[in-house]
Amino acid sequence: MNSFRNRTLFVLATLTFFAITVQSQVVVSDKTLIKTGQQVPDFSFEQTKGKIAKISDFRGKIVLINFFATWCGPCKIELPKIQAEIWNVHGSHPRFAMLTFGREHKWEEVEKFKKDNQFVFPFYPDPQRKIFDLFASQNIPRSFLLDEKGTVIFESEGFNEDHFKELVTMISLRLKEK
Repeated sequence: MNSFRNRTLFVLATLTFFAITVQSQVVVSDKTLIKTGQQVPDFSFEQTKGKIAKISDFRGKIVLINFFATWCGPCKIELPKIQAEIWNVHGSHPRFAMLTFGREHKWEEVEKFKKDNQFVFPFYPDPQRKIFDLFASQNIPRSFLLDEKGTVIFESEGFNEDHFKELVTMISLRLKEK
């Protein structure tokens, strides 16, 4: 009798775990405000200390926008891969731009993080989440790939190896066009 009860409790616990997992995945996906096929929201940012740029300045280029935080474990896995597989391959391409924003970080923090981790691609601060909040309400890392007209053609949340490979492939294919 105890064996049957224990098995029943195990099955109920397992079903509850899966139900919570599925439910939390739906909630996470609802945190994305800008979806594939939509136009990138208009925003400006400090490109260098004191120099402001607008996202519209990058029209005509394939643009990768990435949001990270220095304390984020998945970000620390993704960023070296971004450097090795995207920036080192396409960083000098005239039709490619990459905007990596430190969510809730100031210049000093993103510059220290960049130096400490030997990253060579550009980092920008987003100290009040003003840019991030245009794209999502929570969860990092996040990536958005824009086409030359500023339309989102790829989005990802968190770090997933398959999604990352898809992003790398999409960038390569887009930059081979024309």
